[in-house]
Amino acid sequence: MNTAPAETSAISFISDVFGRQKKQAEVLRSEPVAARKKRLKALAAWIKTNRSLIQQAIYSDFRKPEVETDATEIFAVLTEIGHALANLDGWTKPRKVDAPITMVGTRSTITYEPKGVCLIIAPWNYPFNLSVGPLVSALAAGNCAIIKPSELTPHTSAIVARLCAEVFDDSVVAVAEGGVEVSQHLLSFPFDHIFFTGSPAIGKVVMQAAARNLASVTLELGGKSPVIITPSVRLRDAVKRIAVAKFINNGQTCIAPDYLLVHESVIDDVVKALKAETVKLFAVDGSFERSSHYARIVNEKHFNRLSALVDDAIARGANLALSGAVDAATRFMHPVIMTNVPRDARIMDEEIFGPVLPVISYSSLAGAIEYINQKPKPLAFYIFGSNKKEQQEILHKTSAGAVCINDCAIHFLHPNLPFGGVNNSGIGKSHGYYGFLAFSNEKPVLRQRRGFTSVQFFYPPYTHGVKKIMNWLIRLV
Repeated sequence: MNTAPAETSAISFISDVFGRQKKQAEVLRSEPVAARKKRLKALAAWIKTNRSLIQQAIYSDFRKPEVETDATEIFAVLTEIGHALANLDGWTKPRKVDAPITMVGTRSTITYEPKGVCLIIAPWNYPFNLSVGPLVSALAAGNCAIIKPSELTPHTSAIVARLCAEVFDDSVVAVAEGGVEVSQHLLSFPFDHIFFTGSPAIGKVVMQAAARNLASVTLELGGKSPVIITPSVRLRDAVKRIAVAKFINNGQTCIAPDYLLVHESVIDDVVKALKAETVKLFAVDGSFERSSHYARIVNEKHFNRLSALVDDAIARGANLALSGAVDAATRFMHPVIMTNVPRDARIMDEEIFGPVLPVISYSSLAGAIEYINQKPKPLAFYIFGSNKKEQQEILHKTSAGAVCINDCAIHFLHPNLPFGGVNNSGIGKSHGYYGFLAFSNEKPVLRQRRGFTSVQFFYPPYTHGVKKIMNWLIRLV
């Protein structure tokens, strides 16, 4: 089994492996489902055997705690594999389709064939999960795949490359490590499907490249995922769940709460409780820097960007409800909770993607909804409150990739739910059956009977009798 060499020769490696995968895809198209299951089982076995190596790699990249890695990287992928293995026979079974009156005598099914050779471009924030998770769906659907992991998390990228080299022949799964130029070269190839996770800005570049080859895409993007907290909130539950979803992975989560819209009657209580819960969850003896439960920013560039966002908000009048010392050398950023953030602050326009949480007061639910609807549609939307009438009003008047009521981010871990955005926050869905569909061509197969068929009523010549039948059918529908 081969692995991708150093970045200097990655481009020639890509050309070679793409050609071999194109040939292998034709073989996989007709192989039994049992072969797909065998690959998935081998993948799961490697992950379980090498769990500590995955933990070490992710810790080396941004000091992510072991249990957090287990929960958000390893367990999530193993759950995806187990769900696919349990359901793959049903997913791949041709689905019968009823015939309308005009197709009496025909028998139709929808079959699911693999798209072929797929490209998976993964981000750095959950570098193992978001590389291997989409691969599970690609393999379940019977495809070949090339994974491009992020160069910003090199230790984890190396583990993903090692995994694929030890489990698969590179004519089925290969890893291309490297920087932007490697991604650009990969996007020049006529892949059958491209699965990209990253920012909306780069998502547009990927979609343009896919358009040149008319490749289908799944774009898992991001955006500013809002939280509405209504007066009927159960405060203790809410602040704990918000704090975990916001500050886990040091806030570097595409579905993390990006900002809170809190009703003016409860905002003081929310801020006070949120501060206390954040310290309780992530600090040790009051210190976040000495805590083994709190990750780090991925690199200096991202650290500086976040620092600039905070400084800009403060300069425009925002108040710090929770803050502390930072250390650029170790990329440590103390959790930040800020209030009175003006709408023209950069932090209210850009996706934060870090441990900074703006809290904004609202007086009317209509005003909060209007504020959200003025921004691009988010990847996730969170509602906290026990008033069902308010919940329904928010659901009916806003649009988002997904909604959680009285919790945050856990929909990502639900194997039976589609995951994805809408417009600026993404195109297409993933996970479980929906990931299987994303990497499959839903091919209709119609079988016609011998002899006379109902469709022949529409054949020329268009006699008076044919016209009468057509008039009757139009009235019927």
